[in-house]
Amino acid sequence: MNILTFDIEEWFHILDNNSTKTEKEWGNYESRIHENMDRIFSVLEKNNIKATFFCLGWIAQKYPDIIKRINELGYEIGTHSHMHQLAYEMKPDEYREDLRISIDTLEQIIGEKIKSYRAPGFSITRENLWAFEILAEMGIENDSSIFPANRAHGGIPQFQQDSPCIISYRGIELKEFPINTYSLFGKNLIFSGGGYFRLLPYRLVHYMAKQSPYMMTYFHPRDFDPGQPVIKELSAFRKFKSYYGLGGSFSKLEKFIKDYSFVDLKTYSEEINWNEVTKVGLD
Repeated sequence: MNILTFDIEEWFHILDNNSTKTEKEWGNYESRIHENMDRIFSVLEKNNIKATFFCLGWIAQKYPDIIKRINELGYEIGTHSHMHQLAYEMKPDEYREDLRISIDTLEQIIGEKIKSYRAPGFSITRENLWAFEILAEMGIENDSSIFPANRAHGGIPQFQQDSPCIISYRGIELKEFPINTYSLFGKNLIFSGGGYFRLLPYRLVHYMAKQSPYMMTYFHPRDFDPGQPVIKELSAFRKFKSYYGLGGSFSKLEKFIKDYSFVDLKTYSEEINWNEVTKVGLD
């Protein structure tokens, strides 16, 4: 099975960039979240597919109608933090409080326990594994924050398990749903979400997906919005990464979800025999 997920944030929630770093800067940009969410809802409803939505607490506070609609349509809601900051730039107490606000905000809107989480930018690394202790403390059961390759925001390239497993750290255990990779010419390539999905030709994405027994996707509303403004402060390389392929990405997504079967993270987790999966110690 394959898992379909979306990280629900605004188009300007771009990490590692001073002009989009905090709420103070976010006020300088127009909101595009409603039209971008409508685009996602339409393709899911058209194809009768469920997905998991990792939502920012900030989005929930500002636009609770979006969270209500996700819930009313029967999609799973997880948290993507509150203020979309890199986890490894936060102290444990800051991280705990940010996560608490996000969970509380979402739970108050939908009246259900939040059990799934993804860190902004997959920013749990070998240096801040303490985050897993806080996730367990906050009642998170399913995590999808491990990026088993090098990337700008960290990742854990030493993590060799690219299928669902149980991670163990200092006495706590969490069900982990890492991003999957495809090994090509000795390199672990990511293809199933974000800029990677937009950058790669669909024929190559299709080929790598066919060879993968497990696939974890991660898309953002901005990935399918060719009309979004260009943030001028970004470097030429960041502009390429952030804007390349936007024109054809939605039609690529439509084809992708027709070519493969997808479920939400909750369904996948319920159908796994967790007694038979690999346990990975991170101590």
